[in-house]
Formats: sequence, structure tokens, C-alpha cells
Amino acid sequence: MAHKNIALIGIGNIMFHDEGLGAYAVKYIEQNYHIPDNLTVVDGGTLGFTLMTYYQEYDKVIIVGTGSKNAPVGTIFSESSEEVMNQGSTIRKTANEVEITMMLEICSFHEDMGEVQLITMVPEDITEVCNGLTPTVLNHMPKLVDATLKELKKSGIRMYRTFCKKVSFERIIDTYANPKMKDYNDMSKLI
Repeated sequence: MAHKNIALIGIGNIMFHDEGLGAYAVKYIEQNYHIPDNLTVVDGGTLGFTLMTYYQEYDKVIIVGTGSKNAPVGTIFSESSEEVMNQGSTIRKTANEVEITMMLEICSFHEDMGEVQLITMVPEDITEVCNGLTPTVLNHMPKLVDATLKELKKSGIRMYRTFCKKVSFERIIDTYANPKMKDYNDMSKLI
């Protein structure tokens, strides 16, 4: 189904190892693919409830982040807002999951809420203070990107790689972990 406007939001705190995988995945897509006019890419980081406005302003919102389901590291889940809300407290194990579920519950009372899809990957470590990803999760990141691109395609957006040099996950993570003023001024200089 094609949507008029879509928000792709990467969430997670990059200060806690794999917790930032959603932010890294979305930044990877932004740096390596042409972004069409009807797609807004958002580094949601730890914005929490301030992301609620996207649920009401966009036809579709795709959120990418960590999940705490009991499954092997690197397992990916793709769930609609209804599926997430039907799980009740079983999904509310991390701060991000609590906030997302609460936002969905609040926004579901409004008629103008867009379709929301949550794509999560089971992390290895979200408690150690460390910028970067564990090697296991880093190896699974291409699968997370593929799952996100597949959801975008189902939403009517076909992504095409840019002709520029590919920006690796390692480069994106390094830029986040070791920011420089030039990176803040122009994130396109990741290449």
C-alpha cells in the first residue's frame, strides 16, 4: 500500500552499546540510499514522547530499535501498533518499549493516527556504557536494514543506493562515537 508521507525513525541511546542500533540502522539507510521526497528520516535517539507528533502528522511511521523479546541475539521482529499494544506489559521491559507502547496507546484514541510499524532486533548488551555495537549485533545489522527496506517497499517506497562510495556501519558508529564540529555542520561528510 502506497502512503503519501512516511517517517522512518531510528530510536535508542547510542551511549549504551547495542541500544543505539536503531539510530545506526536509520543513519546507514540515510547515508547509503536516495531518500525520496515523501520519506522523512529521523534520528529519534532518546526523544521519547516528543516523537508522538509523528504518529499524527504522517500516514505511516516506521520505528527501528531494540526489542527485549526472549529470542537469540540478532532476531528481528516486525509488528504493527495493534500487535504491540495487544502484548500489554510483556513488551514493556526497556524504557524505549514503555514509551513507544504508551505513545501508541495515547495516540490510538485520536482518529488522525497514522499506521505505525515497529521493527526491532534483539540486542546482546544494552547496559554497558560504550559507544558502538557488539560484534554479534554488528554482524546482524544488514538483516535489520533489509527488514526496514522491505517494510518501506511494502509502504510504496522503493529505495535505491546512492552512487557515492558506500558508508559502512563502522564509519557511522565512529562518527557518532567521536563527533567533530564538521560532522555536526554537515552529516553528509560521512562519506
